[in-house]
Amino acid sequence: ADVPYCILKGTALCEGIGEILTPIKPLMPCYILIVKPPIYVSTKFVYEHLKINELKSHPDIDGIVSAISAGNLETMSQKMGNVLEFVTENNYPVISSIKKLMIQNGAISSLMSGSGPTVFGIYDDEEKINQAATFFKTNYPSYRTYVTKPINNS
Repeated sequence: ADVPYCILKGTALCEGIGEILTPIKPLMPCYILIVKPPIYVSTKFVYEHLKINELKSHPDIDGIVSAISAGNLETMSQKMGNVLEFVTENNYPVISSIKKLMIQNGAISSLMSGSGPTVFGIYDDEEKINQAATFFKTNYPSYRTYVTKPINNS
C-alpha cells in the first residue's frame, strides 16, 4: 500500500488501503523527530487485540486536510491520531513514555507510527527538535533517533 504514495511524491490524502491518492496542498514547514526503542512489536498481535467496537476516537481526516490547507501546523497535529496506540501502549508502556518525553521536549504533538514501536514528534522549531534529539541520544543511546522534515515536491 505504500508503493503508490512513494511514486506520487508530495503530500496526498491516502484512502482505501493506500491505493487511492488525492494530491493536497504541501505540508507546512516543520520538523519530525523519529524515535524507535529497541523492542519488537508484532503487528499481528496488535490487530488481534484491537477491539474496533471499543474505539473512542479516530483521527479527524477532514480536519487534518483543512488544517494543512490553512497552513495551521498546531491544528493539524491536534487532529491526528492512531487507533492502534491503545493496544500497543498497554502492552509496551515505553511507547507512552517516549510520547510524553517528546512533548516535554518541545513537540507540538507525538504519535506512534503504525502498530509501533516507532514514535514521531512534530516540531515547529529547529532548535527545539535538535535539543530533543540530543536528549534522546544522550539519555537513551540504544534508541534509534532521527531528525527529518517533510519534502514537498512541486
